[in-house]
Amino acid sequence: MIKHLLHSALLCLTFSALACAPAATEIETAPADVAPTPPWEWTEEEVRAKVDSIRAGRDLTPDSWPGGARVAVLLSFDVDNETVQGLRDGEASIGPLSQGEYGSRVALPRVVGLLDSEDVPATFFFPAWSLKLAPQQAGIIQASGRHEIAVHGWIHERNSVLDGDTERRLLEQAVDAIEEIAGTRPVGYRAPSWNFSPNTLNIVRDLGFVYESSLMADDRPYELVADGEATGIVELPVEWILDDAPLFNPLGTRYSPPRDVLQVWIDEFDRAWEERTMLLLTMHPHIVGHRSRLVALQGLIDHIQAKGGAWFGTHETAARYVREQAGMDG
Repeated sequence: MIKHLLHSALLCLTFSALACAPAATEIETAPADVAPTPPWEWTEEEVRAKVDSIRAGRDLTPDSWPGGARVAVLLSFDVDNETVQGLRDGEASIGPLSQGEYGSRVALPRVVGLLDSEDVPATFFFPAWSLKLAPQQAGIIQASGRHEIAVHGWIHERNSVLDGDTERRLLEQAVDAIEEIAGTRPVGYRAPSWNFSPNTLNIVRDLGFVYESSLMADDRPYELVADGEATGIVELPVEWILDDAPLFNPLGTRYSPPRDVLQVWIDEFDRAWEERTMLLLTMHPHIVGHRSRLVALQGLIDHIQAKGGAWFGTHETAARYVREQAGMDG
C-alpha cells in the first residue's frame, strides 16, 4: 500500500513538472541559469517590438455595403462540437462528448433551418475533426448555396503553445480535410480559441487566406499590420461580448438568460447601424442551437430586418468586398 502511494505521488509530481515546463523552443533559446527580464525592466525597443508584432492597420469600412446598405451583419458559427468537449485535451469523457454530438445531430440542422427560412447567409468555421466526425454537416450547410465553410484548426488545438512546424502542419491538414469533405477550399481562418502564436500570421499568409477572424482591435474590418508593414490580410474582428459561449455558460458566473443576451446584440447592432459599420457575431451550434437560446438569434434577425438598411453576408463575401473597395487587389 505504501509503495503504491509513493508511486502515485511520484507520478503526480512528474506530470505537474511537465505541465509547468516551458516549450522545447524556449529551453533551447533561454539558458536555464538566465532568468527572463521582467517587463518593467524592458527597454522601449523591447516594449514596442512586443506590441508592434501584429497591429491594426487601415480601417477598411467601405462608404456603403452591397446594395447601398448602411451596415453589414456577419453571423458566424464555430462548429466545435466534440473538439471542445474533451478531444483537444485528450479527455474522452462520454458525457461531455455527447454534448458535442448534440451540435451536429440536433443544433446545426436547427440553426441552418432558421437561417434558410429567413434567407440569411452565415459562415461556419470548422475544426477539421468536427467535420470528419459528422461529414453530413457540410451538405446541410451547402444545400441552400448561401453559406460559407471556413477553417478553425485541426482539433481545436491550443495553437499558441505549439512550435511553428506543428502549427503549420495541423492547419494544412485541416484545410485539406475540409476541402475533401466539403468540396471547396476554405479561404477564411479563425484561430482555435482566437489564440495567435508568434507563427500564426506567417502561416496564414503563406497559405493564401483571403481573411482572418480572431483578433479584437476594432469593431470594423481592418488590414493587419506586422512589424509596421501592411500584410494584405483583411481582419474581420471578434469580441468576447459578441460570443455566445461565455454568456450562455450555465456552469459559469457570467450566465445570462437568452433574452438578456438578445438585448446586448440589439444594442450592438443599433450602434453599428448608426455608425454605418459592421456587426460580427460569433456563435456555436452546440450552444446557441438549444431551443430556448435560438430565441435570441431569431429575435436579432427580426429586429435587423424590421429596422432595414442592413446587408447580411458571409465573411468571404464581406472580405472580398472591402478588399475591392479599398483597392487591395488592383
